[in-house]
Amino acid sequence: MNTKYTLIGILILAVISLNAQEVQSGKFGKGLFNIVGKDSSWTMKVGLRAQLLGTSTWGEGESNETSFLVRRSRLKFDGYAYSPKLKYKIELGLSNRDQSGASLFTSNAPRYILDAVLMWNFYENFEIWFGQTKLPGNRERVISSANLQQVDRSLLNKRFTIDRDFGFQLRHHFNLTDKFVVKEIFSLAQGEGRNITTGNLGGYQYTGRIELFPFGTFASKGDYKGGDLKREKQPKLSLAASYDHNNNAVKTRSNQGSYMVTDTGFFETNINTLFIDAMLKYQGFSLMAEYADRDAKDPYAKNSDGSPLLDSKGKQVAVQVGKGLNLQAGYLFTNNWEISARYTNIELDQTITGKNPENQYTLGLSKYIVGHSLKVQTDISHLEVDGGNNELMYRLQVDIHF
Repeated sequence: MNTKYTLIGILILAVISLNAQEVQSGKFGKGLFNIVGKDSSWTMKVGLRAQLLGTSTWGEGESNETSFLVRRSRLKFDGYAYSPKLKYKIELGLSNRDQSGASLFTSNAPRYILDAVLMWNFYENFEIWFGQTKLPGNRERVISSANLQQVDRSLLNKRFTIDRDFGFQLRHHFNLTDKFVVKEIFSLAQGEGRNITTGNLGGYQYTGRIELFPFGTFASKGDYKGGDLKREKQPKLSLAASYDHNNNAVKTRSNQGSYMVTDTGFFETNINTLFIDAMLKYQGFSLMAEYADRDAKDPYAKNSDGSPLLDSKGKQVAVQVGKGLNLQAGYLFTNNWEISARYTNIELDQTITGKNPENQYTLGLSKYIVGHSLKVQTDISHLEVDGGNNELMYRLQVDIHF
């Protein structure tokens, strides 16, 4: 179905429902409007956001490249159904970048759906999630793209993220002391990424995460927002680790990357990914650190007769094993201008992947007009690659979030 008609249908249904419900317009950045059922048995907050991006790159021995695009455009719906203990979230991607990735495994259709998940607080501090949403992997990925400190995520996220998938998540939290909070998450997912209609290939994906808050939780869930916009009055720290095991994975980056298609089916291997990360905030200063490490039981993809599986360029297909480090810090001035800096190091196993080590240095400047809901961000990055192909990149982005 054409995207235009899909959106028209959604808006018509929303308008029809307004006649029988209580509608409240929200504060800017808190949703276009909020709908509450007359019997208060359900709610729906409707949001819309867009990121408008301009990029220029200069590479060694190459001509300059400049591009302008709608980087992201999203419709968001969230609220509760039947009971405040049963919440839901639906997020649709409208830009070309949001919908990219159509393949045989997604019925050759655009991937409109980002999130479609139910969250049930079934007992005390226990919640179970069911549906498609982000897996509990690296912190930077779980931070919404609307709440990033710089224009976009780092190379570590690009190389190692486990992104979204369909499955179950069990979540729990408890207090060790009056302030010390511990959060635990366990996830069971299909293991091939979002919007898959042809599966389940291979096995399943298992993810565990633990988060420690020795000084208490952050204001307004600030452990998953870039920058210290709440200017924490006391130091707040989150220390976390995630371990992901994708059993009999069929893609080159766990549930991401390319399918390893052989002469008779798919190459399967166990892929493990470790994430260790931290977030610190205090009086406008913020620091985020992440480490990632990925390995595989057998990283070299093979055909049924044991011969190497080659890609279209004649190169050996292999799991993208290796490690990465990302360090990012910023300071928010009282006039809501923020300066930030980031260092990222990527070292994929060169003998397996054929990829050279990469180092990227980024300086960023942001103006928060209405927090993350209306902001202008710019940054400049220098990418160093062993063996050449160094690159300089400048970006400017405007973000608006209703």
